[in-house]
Amino acid sequence: MFPERGADEEDVLEELRKKTSEDLTFDSGRILGSMCTYPHPFAVKVVTEFIDRNLGDPGLHVGSRKVEEEAIEMLSNLLGLEKGYGHIVSGGTEANILAVRAFRNLADVEKPELILPKSAHFSFIKAGEMLGVKLVWAELNNDYTVNVRDIEEKITENTVGIVGIAGTTGLGVVDDIPALSDLALDYGLPLHVDAAFGGFVIPFAKELGYEVPDFDFRLKGVKSVTIDPHKMGMVPIPAGGIIFREKRFLEAISVPAPYLAGGKVWQATITGTRPGANALAVWAMIKHLGFEGYKGVVKKAMELSRWFARELKKIPGVYLIREPVLNIVSFGTPNLEEVEEELKRRGWGISAHRGYIRIVMMPHVKREHLEAFLGDLREAVRNV
Repeated sequence: MFPERGADEEDVLEELRKKTSEDLTFDSGRILGSMCTYPHPFAVKVVTEFIDRNLGDPGLHVGSRKVEEEAIEMLSNLLGLEKGYGHIVSGGTEANILAVRAFRNLADVEKPELILPKSAHFSFIKAGEMLGVKLVWAELNNDYTVNVRDIEEKITENTVGIVGIAGTTGLGVVDDIPALSDLALDYGLPLHVDAAFGGFVIPFAKELGYEVPDFDFRLKGVKSVTIDPHKMGMVPIPAGGIIFREKRFLEAISVPAPYLAGGKVWQATITGTRPGANALAVWAMIKHLGFEGYKGVVKKAMELSRWFARELKKIPGVYLIREPVLNIVSFGTPNLEEVEEELKRRGWGISAHRGYIRIVMMPHVKREHLEAFLGDLREAVRNV
């Protein structure tokens, strides 16, 4: 019921604390199955100071718009492109929808089709339904990468684009993006890479010596990339990113917004009102940590994932789905649903995904948290 009279601030806060006391928190170390993390304190400070900025009306916040453009340029550079075009958006879902929309709008076909791996994120299902694009699902290889030959066999005159994944949601697998790039160039099709998770991992992991396929704009067939700073970039939610190689893709999804207080602009994002503070936080975090700072974050996460994978192999009845590629480790057990239920009863934020449990080594996850989890997992597997 809408209250008749207002309440004291502290009373309202206390009520909120009670109502959210059932929430798991990142700083507790109990959230092991999320691709988000507790934001960096500096990013929180930036968002708090600039909370009123609205990039949906950039005429009012000209400086913030320029900062967003600089953030997009830095992300483009990280992804192997001197100058890219795009926006900081609400997350990977919106970014993927925008890429599909651009591909559809630029294609001259009546019944558009998009070819994508069976490992693709559910956001593409939303994109297909919203945009009237038929999704054509490609098979996976035994290592859970997409079968490039199957993608080629599914190309028709209605195909408007191809999707590859650089860090799948379930296993952190990176598709053979170089082969997909060559295929896209051969058929004159745009390739979108969903690197919502891998975008802030792979460049640093490669620098650290990990063998990960190329995935970004260094490959000529790649026309757009999704990258989420609110994941391993440690920027507060929401902060996704969509980067296009060419301006024409952004222009293909831009519509006029003539009534804004700051003057007529062209908007490409799904949301109209858009939090400028989060875009400023992306810029600030990249400036604050730089390549070396993020490399240090990824180094810890990658090392922890390899250690955790070795420890899982020591538990009878537990098996890896595959060796980790990025900082994601997925495993199975007998009686998986019962094991999952028992682990959740013990307070762990995990989920069984397509027949396995996924653990994501985000910056808030420490070795001591995983050691406690391994102890509970041993007991759960033994007792269920």
